[in-house]
Amino acid sequence: MAYAQPGPRSARSKHDTVDEGTVLVLQGGGALGSYQAGVYAAMAEEGTAPGWVAGISIGAINAAIIAGNPPEYRVERLRAFWDLVSSRVTSEPLQPHGDARRWFNEFSAATVAAIGIPGFFMPRILPPAVFWQDDPAAVSFYDTSPLKKTLLDLVDFGYLNAKGGIRFSVGAVNVVTGNFTYFDNREREIGPEHIMASGALPPGFPPVFIDGQPYWDGGLVSNTPLQYVLDSSPTGGLTVFQVDLFSARGAVPRTLPDALQREKDIRYSSRTRLNTDLYKQMEKIRDAARRLTAKLPDDLRDDPDARLLADLPSHQGVSIMHLINRSDIFNSHSKDYEFSRYTIDEHWNAGHTDAHRSLRDVRWTGRDRKCRGIVTFDLTQDRS
Repeated sequence: MAYAQPGPRSARSKHDTVDEGTVLVLQGGGALGSYQAGVYAAMAEEGTAPGWVAGISIGAINAAIIAGNPPEYRVERLRAFWDLVSSRVTSEPLQPHGDARRWFNEFSAATVAAIGIPGFFMPRILPPAVFWQDDPAAVSFYDTSPLKKTLLDLVDFGYLNAKGGIRFSVGAVNVVTGNFTYFDNREREIGPEHIMASGALPPGFPPVFIDGQPYWDGGLVSNTPLQYVLDSSPTGGLTVFQVDLFSARGAVPRTLPDALQREKDIRYSSRTRLNTDLYKQMEKIRDAARRLTAKLPDDLRDDPDARLLADLPSHQGVSIMHLINRSDIFNSHSKDYEFSRYTIDEHWNAGHTDAHRSLRDVRWTGRDRKCRGIVTFDLTQDRS
């Protein structure tokens, strides 16, 4: 599928303004990633422009489309991607809720598993067992080569890598060492392989080789790049929009599919809670260490241990807005690979609505922008 080019590419206007202090953090979650696209569309309408986008898995794809296009083309390109990957099942369910809707979602997910997603991945004609052991096809059920073409169509990598543009970071896991690695356009030239590596979830997708090393989906270690963002900006003030695709809170499961869904929600949402709780605690410890060293007598302030405590970095105010995709009752454990157009549009609209409401909420607009430490906001809890 061909896409219209947005005029001269790989060129930045002198009027482009980039503030790395405004960060968009995008979690992994497959089909749920259209919620993130809706969030960004609302941010663009509200005039909130990130200067740094960081993503994992599907969040890496959305991040690449945002960072790899001029502002006026980003929403259009996001829409093109999500329309493409949801084009296999475009009809609406007989009922928007209830058992009929659940069966519709399961049919859509089964279709994806059987025949793949346009512009994303397709099943291998032969099973992995028939390939030689050193062939990547021997360790995966799907071929992700269609995604490379889609990325080249929708992302201007010259623009993404241009000096002075949006900072772009995606995470992946080294298959050999098990270590987490971030690919950052402040440190290296980014290509489609880095985005594909961040989303190479086994055993569905094969590892992606970069500089001779194989990489898998970053969500295997951490489904959010929040820790990387905070670690990379230890002292600067930040405004972070953390878009979570799985909700930590949920009902007690009543069926086995419910249990599978709940387990997945908890597994992929827990890292976000861990990061924010840990960093809040660290900020308290740093402040206590500075107060303590200030009380020491002069002859002890030059002690190496006292100087180490006094020199601990502190964030000069970090506001984190959580935008959480809270599942509807008809979703199941297959929700992250249910790519029907109807459901994709629902996720997009939910993200769009949540972001608009949160950005206009007086608790956000009236926040203390000069406070120290980390303050979190979750303003989507009341969405019905």
